[in-house]
Amino acid sequence: MLGVAGLCAPAYASEEPSIVGTEAIVHPEIWPEIAYPRVLTDESEARVQKILAQMTIEEKVGQILQADLDSVTPEDVQKYHLGSVLNGGNSGPYGNDKAPAKDWLAYADEFYNASINVKKGRPIIPIIWGTDAVHGHSNIIGATLFPHNVGLGAMRDPQLIEKIGRATAIEIRVTGQEWTFAPTVTVPQDYRWGRAYEGYSSDPSLVASYVGSMVRGLQGPPSIKPLLDGPYVLASTKHFLADGGTDGGKDQGDAKISELELRYIHGAPYLPAIENGVATVMSSFSSWQGKKITGHKGLQTDVLKDRMNFEGFIVTDWNAHGQVDGCTNASCPQAVNAGVDMIMAPDSWKSLYHSIIPQVKDGTIPMARLDDAVLRILRVKERLGLFDAGKPSSRPYSGQYEYLGSKEHRDIAREAVRKSMTLLKNTGVLPLKPNGNILVAGDGADDIARQAGGWTISWQGTGLTNDMFPGATSLWGGINQAVGNAGGKAILSPDGSYTDKPDAAIVVFGETPYAEFQGDLASLQLRPELRAPYETMRKLKQQGIPVVAVMITGRPLYVNPVLNLADAFVTAWLPGSEGGGVADMLFSDAEGRVKYDFQGRLPTSWPATAKHGGATLFPFGYGLTLGDGPMKWTNLSEDAAVEDAGTGAGIYFDKGIPAASWSLMVTRANGAESLRVTTVPSSALAGRVKITSTDHIVQEGARKFEITGGVDGAAVELSTQDPIDITRETNGDVLLLTTIRIDKKPTEKLSLSMRCGVNCGDKIPFDILAEQKLGEWNVIGVPLKCFVGSTQGLNKVEAPFILSTYGDVKFSIAKVALGMDADHVVKCK
Repeated sequence: MLGVAGLCAPAYASEEPSIVGTEAIVHPEIWPEIAYPRVLTDESEARVQKILAQMTIEEKVGQILQADLDSVTPEDVQKYHLGSVLNGGNSGPYGNDKAPAKDWLAYADEFYNASINVKKGRPIIPIIWGTDAVHGHSNIIGATLFPHNVGLGAMRDPQLIEKIGRATAIEIRVTGQEWTFAPTVTVPQDYRWGRAYEGYSSDPSLVASYVGSMVRGLQGPPSIKPLLDGPYVLASTKHFLADGGTDGGKDQGDAKISELELRYIHGAPYLPAIENGVATVMSSFSSWQGKKITGHKGLQTDVLKDRMNFEGFIVTDWNAHGQVDGCTNASCPQAVNAGVDMIMAPDSWKSLYHSIIPQVKDGTIPMARLDDAVLRILRVKERLGLFDAGKPSSRPYSGQYEYLGSKEHRDIAREAVRKSMTLLKNTGVLPLKPNGNILVAGDGADDIARQAGGWTISWQGTGLTNDMFPGATSLWGGINQAVGNAGGKAILSPDGSYTDKPDAAIVVFGETPYAEFQGDLASLQLRPELRAPYETMRKLKQQGIPVVAVMITGRPLYVNPVLNLADAFVTAWLPGSEGGGVADMLFSDAEGRVKYDFQGRLPTSWPATAKHGGATLFPFGYGLTLGDGPMKWTNLSEDAAVEDAGTGAGIYFDKGIPAASWSLMVTRANGAESLRVTTVPSSALAGRVKITSTDHIVQEGARKFEITGGVDGAAVELSTQDPIDITRETNGDVLLLTTIRIDKKPTEKLSLSMRCGVNCGDKIPFDILAEQKLGEWNVIGVPLKCFVGSTQGLNKVEAPFILSTYGDVKFSIAKVALGMDADHVVKCK
């Protein structure tokens, strides 16, 4: 994997880099020198130098800060001279992440107008707005959603990648933004990682072959012409460096690899990015050899800027500066001194503003370093043409809403779906004839959010319904249209039941949406609740019905039982909004002629078991065509080779049972006299707490607690002997979710707390439970931020859930987990 085209290892490259303490030492001389293209004229350079010379320290500090919409106002932008805003995964204009496109444009104007409303004689520096348009303009309802990168990697088509970038840029421009945090150029090496689908491939050569095309699609070819004059936006390659190489596939983890692996595997995509003039690079949450990249001067300054000649600016990830050794979210001169030019400080920007100013004045942050950061930002804004472009709504493409989800863009996306679909098994059932009787089964068949995946409208891509995707087509919708147009009949039946025996069945199954942290897996297999379609396929096969399995997934997973059952197996990856592209590949015309043949090739190997590092079933590059003809199939072993049940991260209690290593406890309100609940019915605290089972979705899928008050109160908690670190989850909008039912109103107040170390675990009023209807299940969420004033406090959580009271109450609990989707959210200070 080290043989990346165009990269030659130096004579001494076999020597491993030395490690001194926790400082990962780099050798800049072994990294390639790259020529950054000319993107500014001499006149433009003189202009930004003049602006810099006029700026005060306060104005300079404002320029290097980026705030999230949920924590900033246009008035703040004016007062603090902020250089940028962003919309995080769950933020949007006027507090509505599902706002219509016109509101996004209107809000862009408000921020722009605030940024240029300065006192007479002060430099006018317009703001830029960054957005996670990672598979199309995916925050906007009605936009075209392209396949996620793992699917694009399967299609092996750099030219189409450039078209996707261009279409995405145009749709971004419609709503007034200028900057996308894309493309992700990670090279995933462990697909247990929940962000692996954001990478094109585990092969650095394949990833590198795409990067230049996507950067050109978004920014256009390198040029001195202002980007805003054309259909372009700023691009940002991310996450520098080796976020796909972390130990154990852990998000925001540590890449314990040599410097050679760092360069040849994870550094490879940055060569074409820099050669094509990528304007920004986002540094990673993760570490290399124990040192956080955001605080790593050797990689950010010595390598990326000085050796590889990157002339744009470096932006951090969401509050990543707070994870740097010796830093907090409120203060981190180390990140700036390491080479960070703009700090993504969504809700911590004001504290940083007030800490950085004195740090510059006392020399903690050298003025030369601050000036360099600001100058880099000004150069990028000048390259955009921002100083002369006017307000967002006055620019080309702005407000031309017909471009959002236009037929031209949807056709590009549909082509990408067709080319990405990968055929792994076909015993002769494909292609299906569309003029027959087709049964469509499986829980993923008519779910556009599921086929779109994470980073879709919301951060995790969850809690969405089909009506939030106007103009989009589900897989069922595409199949129904194809069959109906040919005179056949298609029936949607998720459980596989039918009246008239079908000629064939298409069963759609696979992963549900997720993004960072929520998608991390302990083993390479579907969670148990997602395996229900297996039985549907088995039943259909027993009835003599040919089965085509279509898997929606962000990564290869152990699915040997399905491969054995199905007559054909197709991986659709995460196809996005154009489900019709899937139907294009499954059917011939009415006469049996093939319209499109499969060309998708695996972007990484497919596992034979659920064990990471285990045997390979299908190698990188594998993929069948219809021209290969029927294959002979020998049944695979159905031994997953792991004990883990595939449970996702952040689930502590489910279906009435604690997750592995967790215990359900009943204690006094002060934590004394604890009872571990292992059987039901049972009682605790001298009979004051009675525990029984009750139903939720499944029989006995919850536990009911009947509490009689007392002077010492009572508490129900989930605890572990092995404390967990959920610091990264706190650094965002993650909720502690409880699926709960109130069965008898409390006579005293309820509170929720954690046991998690120093300055952590504040009691949160949980009166919201008492406000719910008796006997009705609700998912109630509490932001993790509520439990601690600083994200530093959630690194040793022994009990993430402690529900206590001193009164009488009766309630039932079915699930406790981390996530985003709640029926009700507790507001905290």
